Amino acid sequence: MRKLILFFLVLLFFLASACNLPIKSLQGRPDPTQTAGPAILATQEKPALNLQTPSPTHTSQALPTATRPLEYDPDRFVAYAVQSGDTLNGVAAHFGVAPDQIRSAGPLPTQGLLPNQQTLIIPKLPEPAPLPRFLLLDSEVVNSPCGHSFNIREFVNTANGRLRSYSQVVDSMSLTGAEIVQLVSENTSLNPHFLLAFIQFRSHWVLENPAEPDLTHPLGLNIQHIEGLYLELSTYAQLVNIGYYAWRQGKMTELNFAEGGSARIAPELNAGSVALQYLFARSFPQSAWEAQLYGPNGFLSTYQKMFGEAQACARGSEPLFPDSMAFPTLELPFAPGEAWALTGGLHNDWDVGTPFGALDFAPITGEPPCTVSRAWVLAAAAGVVTRSAKGVVQLALLDDAGKTTGWDLLYMHIAAKDRIAVGTRVMADERIGHPSCEGGYATGTHVHLARNYHGEWIGAGDSFPYRLSGWLAVPGETQYQSTLVKGDQVVVSRSDGSKGSWIIR
Repeated sequence: MRKLILFFLVLLFFLASACNLPIKSLQGRPDPTQTAGPAILATQEKPALNLQTPSPTHTSQALPTATRPLEYDPDRFVAYAVQSGDTLNGVAAHFGVAPDQIRSAGPLPTQGLLPNQQTLIIPKLPEPAPLPRFLLLDSEVVNSPCGHSFNIREFVNTANGRLRSYSQVVDSMSLTGAEIVQLVSENTSLNPHFLLAFIQFRSHWVLENPAEPDLTHPLGLNIQHIEGLYLELSTYAQLVNIGYYAWRQGKMTELNFAEGGSARIAPELNAGSVALQYLFARSFPQSAWEAQLYGPNGFLSTYQKMFGEAQACARGSEPLFPDSMAFPTLELPFAPGEAWALTGGLHNDWDVGTPFGALDFAPITGEPPCTVSRAWVLAAAAGVVTRSAKGVVQLALLDDAGKTTGWDLLYMHIAAKDRIAVGTRVMADERIGHPSCEGGYATGTHVHLARNYHGEWIGAGDSFPYRLSGWLAVPGETQYQSTLVKGDQVVVSRSDGSKGSWIIR
């Protein structure tokens, strides 16, 4: 358990979302991906449909495609159906091959997402990975439309377990058990179905009333200073996000277990299943891992008893990234003619484990650090406000017909003063609120802007270009250090807000 405890202690440092702002450089902050456990980076997503590969019963086998059959030797190759969110480099990393070793009857884009269900012919691994067993759809793990429509309070009250009467003070506010699940779901963008099933699996609090509940460590984390349901559930949620997005980016190919040992991840698994395998690998020794996940009293059995084996709601949310997905036109979050500074280059959208897809902008007004600025943060596109609390504003983007597009924008560090209310509809360039240091960790007044699509945090790069008023965010070698490029103009992120980081829309 020593590695696990060290890993959680490092995560604790990041429980409040951190941003890079003027006044104080954040260079030299510890990189949580380099602590105990496998080397992890953030990334993008994929679902669990068509996980079966053809049975190797013939010397060669032809697969139907949209163009022509492609023959292959099933003793040496495997046929893989592209899952939502797959990229060529990600699939190559999962299977341990070079991208140019993958064949298909259709075109294979080297950048961007691969077409859903396209058949790829890939060299087999030397040895089959253990337990290539599906767990949950991606839409059951991330906070997809299925999760958004779920009434947590009604479910908890109807279940009538210990969670119904539980309360905890979080940021000076007393929250019920249902409100804690709601808050963790919103913060981490994880599906409340998953969170409730995990609470039930670890504590039996959702459906039952244990005689002597452990109020300090209800989920059994047993780490000092990570106490109560909110902090324990938030910490476990971070582990899920680490596994989910690391698999998406192709940055993780094996599980490292809490008390030593490792196992190759089955390359055909979806991101949601890998995220849960990773969570349980960091929580249990290798000898107990399989039973805790797949056994008769394990997590999967608990989930199925609570929510069913194949939710119609979840399957209706797949694929999370349809081939018809369109990128919204976004504007910089401040008025034309104003000078702001790019104080934080691409970094975690929300917290540890989420992709590097957020940018920080600070108004150049000469005001003291961490005051509520007189400057205004503006809507980057038309939308409706779905969340407005504790420094956070979330905007669900709308199309020309007024329908939601699946895209959300997350604004952080928006002051309570003049902050826009939930339910308000805005057009691009309408006021959201004032930048400040409120909400999360901040060392100077600024706004943090990140994207989310169908519940999945979105990074920046070839698969998901991030453009604001025509400026393209270009990733750097490390988080917080990146550039904005528009034609021959280049803006460099600088935590002190000095010249070179200034941008005028």
